[in-house]
This record gives sequence, structure tokens and C-alpha cells, in this order.
Amino acid sequence: MKKNWLLAIGLALVLTIIALPGCSQSNTGLGEGLSNLPINLDNQQQGIWVTGWGEATAVPDIAVLTLGIEAQAASVAEAQSEAAEAMNRVMDALTDNGVAEKDIQTQYFSISKVTRWDEENQREVVIGYRVTNMVTAKIRDIDKAGTIIDAVAEAGGDLTRIDSIGFSIDDPSAYYEEAREKAMADAKAKAEQLAELAGITLGKPTYISEGTYIPTTTYPRVMYEEAAVPAPPTPISPGEMEISLTVQVVYAILD
Repeated sequence: MKKNWLLAIGLALVLTIIALPGCSQSNTGLGEGLSNLPINLDNQQQGIWVTGWGEATAVPDIAVLTLGIEAQAASVAEAQSEAAEAMNRVMDALTDNGVAEKDIQTQYFSISKVTRWDEENQREVVIGYRVTNMVTAKIRDIDKAGTIIDAVAEAGGDLTRIDSIGFSIDDPSAYYEEAREKAMADAKAKAEQLAELAGITLGKPTYISEGTYIPTTTYPRVMYEEAAVPAPPTPISPGEMEISLTVQVVYAILD
């Protein structure tokens, strides 16, 4: 019985050794077939790469005010009460002048200590508390921006803080289209010139990427204080703004 098992194992080893050359030949044939296949190592570095730039001039139709209240008192409760009352008056001034509640958003709220340095004891001492409440208000009737600023300053009194005013476009899509056409035309003109200088034939675009940028005109922080005589209306001029757009285009080379 033991001899039969040894005979079977020996026969299996012989068959395995005989099969190995066949496997080797088969693998070699597969390798040869793969080596004859065309390997495309193409990437996006091939072609003519250019960046086109275009812009459109627009008149802003939205003003965004950053404004609020800053109150200081000996206790947190007192400072918070003063700030809340003043802020309620400011909010009423905004809505009474046509600013929708959905266009008013809280941006910053804080309660902080106010300290001074005690020279005698060589340490900081708390002398009060400051409450700050800031919101952004989107003004869709841009002609009323100056009137709204005056109303807010009157409502908040000495506690009024107006950090900035910025201008923007509610729907800039038409200006994007104009800038995009100019950017693509600019890119094509650059690619054609490069192709002519290189003595090659320009093909169709194979890759396009777009980037946009909308600048906003912002004025610096303004601090309002109560005056003895009525102040003249605040003049606000939105001016014009440029909406710019860039495109990166890759053109194929035909020869």
C-alpha cells in the first residue's frame, strides 16, 4: 500500500514538471502579445495651454451694511439691557425703511470684560462690561442706503456702530456671459498666435476650466455720535464694479 502511494506521488511530480514548459510558453506568448499593443502615455501636458481673461462693467444694485450696537456698563445685566433696547430700535429702523427681516442676519455677538491696570496693586481690575451685537443688512433698494444709515444712526444714538458698506449684484449671470465670451475670444487669439509662431496647426479645445471673481466695493468703519445739530443726509454712491472671469483652455495640435 505504501509503495502505491509513493508511486502516485512520483507520477504527479512528473506530470507537473512536464506541464511547466507549456505554462512558460503560454506566458511568453501573452507577454509578446502585450508588447505589441500600442501604449498611450498621453496626458494633458500635450497641446497649447492658454489663459483667457474677460470682464464686464456693472452697476451694483445691492448694498450690504454691517452695523450694530456696542454698550458698556458697570454690570453685565445693565450693559445687556442697554444693548438690547438700542438694537431693537435699530432693527425697527431697518424694517421701517423697507429692509426685509430675511435680509437681516446676526454676524457677531459678544459680552466681554472691560479692565484697567491698577498701578497700586499691579493687577488688572474689572471696571465694567461691554456688549456688542452686529448684523448685516442687505438693502435691495440701493437708492435708500443713505437714508437707512441715517435712520440707524438716529435709532442707536451713541451706541451705534457701522463697520462697513459693500456693494454687489443680485443676479450677475448676464455679466458672466459677457465676460465669458470675452475670455474665450482672448484665449483663442493667444492660441492662434502661438500656433502661428510655432509653425503648427491649431486644433479644437480639449480642456476648459473657468474661474470667476466678483469684487465688492467696501467703505471703512464709520462711528456715529450724537450731534448738537441735525447732520445732513449721508451721501452714498455705488459707482461701478468690474466682474472678471478667466478660462484656461488647452488646444490640440493637429500636426
